[in-house]
Amino acid sequence: MKAEEKTEYKPTSNACKLCSPLGASLVFRGIEKSVPLLHGSQGCSTYIRRYLISHFKEPVDIASSNFTEETAVFGGGANLKLAIDNIIKQYGPDLIGVATTCLSETIGDDVPGIVRNYLQDNCHVKAPSIVTVSTPSYSGTHMEGFHRAVRETVASLAERKNSGRAPHINVFPGMLSPADYRHLKEIFSDFGVKCHMVPDYSETLDGPLWAEYRKIPKGGTPVRHIIAMGDALASIEMGRILTETESAGKLLKQKFEVPCYSPGLPLGIRETDVFFDVVSEITGKPMPEKYAAERGRLIDAYADGHKYVFEARAVVYGEEDLVVGLASFLSEIGVVPAMCASAGTSGHLRARLRRVIDDFDDRGIQVLDGVDFVEIGDASKKMAPDFLIGSSKGYRLAREMNTPLIRVGFPIHDRMGGARIVHIGYRGAQQLFDMISNTIIASKQDTSPVGYTYM
Repeated sequence: MKAEEKTEYKPTSNACKLCSPLGASLVFRGIEKSVPLLHGSQGCSTYIRRYLISHFKEPVDIASSNFTEETAVFGGGANLKLAIDNIIKQYGPDLIGVATTCLSETIGDDVPGIVRNYLQDNCHVKAPSIVTVSTPSYSGTHMEGFHRAVRETVASLAERKNSGRAPHINVFPGMLSPADYRHLKEIFSDFGVKCHMVPDYSETLDGPLWAEYRKIPKGGTPVRHIIAMGDALASIEMGRILTETESAGKLLKQKFEVPCYSPGLPLGIRETDVFFDVVSEITGKPMPEKYAAERGRLIDAYADGHKYVFEARAVVYGEEDLVVGLASFLSEIGVVPAMCASAGTSGHLRARLRRVIDDFDDRGIQVLDGVDFVEIGDASKKMAPDFLIGSSKGYRLAREMNTPLIRVGFPIHDRMGGARIVHIGYRGAQQLFDMISNTIIASKQDTSPVGYTYM
C-alpha cells in the first residue's frame, strides 16, 4: 500500500502581514458616520483597535459581537443582532460594516443571512446600511481584507440612477496614509473634478484636537457618494497587483458600464506620470501647472542627489502593491531594490516588478512572496543592503543587522507622524527621495573616520 503523502507544514514567525479584519475595519473607518463591527471574540476587536491607535494616534472604536464558549458552539446570530441593536442605540450610524473573524468563519455562521433576518424583523425601524464582508485571517492578509471590504461596500450600495454620466470620478486608492488621501483630493480639486473616494480616513484618522469626545469622528466618504458611484464618469483603482483581482472598479464596470482605469500606486515620477495621464484622459484637461513645477523640482533633486544614492542596495518589504511602487521609485533614482519581499501570495509580484523595472533581469533582484520576517532576515543578511524600507515591523531585523530602516507604509509604531507621510505624487517622491538620500549620507557620515560635515 502506498504511503500517505504528507503536506509539509510551514509555520510563520514574526509575520510580514496583519489580519484581514484589520484591513476591513480601516475601510469602514473611512466612511462617514460608519462603525466597524467584528463578528467574533472581544480580543480581535481589542487587538485591532490597539494596532490602529498606535499608528494613527487617534481614538478608534471597533464594536464586537463578543463571542463566548457557548456562542462558539451554538452560533453567534443572537450576539450579532444584539450588537447591531446596541450600535444603533449608542452611535446612530449611517452604516455598520460587519467583518467576520476566524472564529465566526470556522463555525460557519451565515452572516449575510443573519443580517437579512435582522432587517426583516426590524423593517418598521429606519435602520442604517449594513455591509457584510468575509475576512477570516487564515485565508488572507490585511490588504485582502481591505480590498474585499471596499468591493463589498460598493456592491451593496452603488446604484445607477441616471441615463447620463455624473461629473465625478470614483477613486479607489488602496491603503495609503491620511496625508496621501488629502493630496489625492487636492489633485482632483485642481483638475476641477469631484472625486468619490473609498475609503477616505484623511479626517477620521488624522483630525484636529477635539474639545470633547466624539463617538464618531467627522469626515469619511458619505454613503450617498458610494450610492452614486454607478453614475460616475470613470473609476480609478490604484495598484498593479490589484488589477489581477476582483475589485470595486471592475464590479462597477461590469454592473454599470463605468470605465475602469488601473494605474499603479503613483510612487515616483514614472508611476505618477501614468496617474496624471489617466486623470487628464478622463477629464480632458492638462496637468495643472503647479504639478508640472513639482515634477521639475523633483527631477532637479534627482540630479543633485544622484551621486549619493546611485547603486545603493535596498531591501523592500510590505504589501505587494506598495513593494511594486517603491521598487519602481527606487530603480528610477538609481537605487537597486536588491530584494522585494511580501507576505502576499497573489503570484503576480515578480511579473509586476519586471513590468516597472526595465533592467529587472539584469539586476539579479530577489523576489520573495508569502514570507515572514525570519525568511526576509535570512535572505537580507546574505546581501548586506545599505538600507531597509518598509513598516516599523522590520525594526528588529534592522537593529540586528545594524542597517538603517526607512519607515513607510503601515504600521509605524515607533515613530511620530506615520499618518502624515506623503508617499504619492511628485510631492511624495520628493519627500521619499530626500529621506533616502539623507539616510544614506548619515550612515556613511556616522561610519566615516573623519565625520565629514560638508558635501
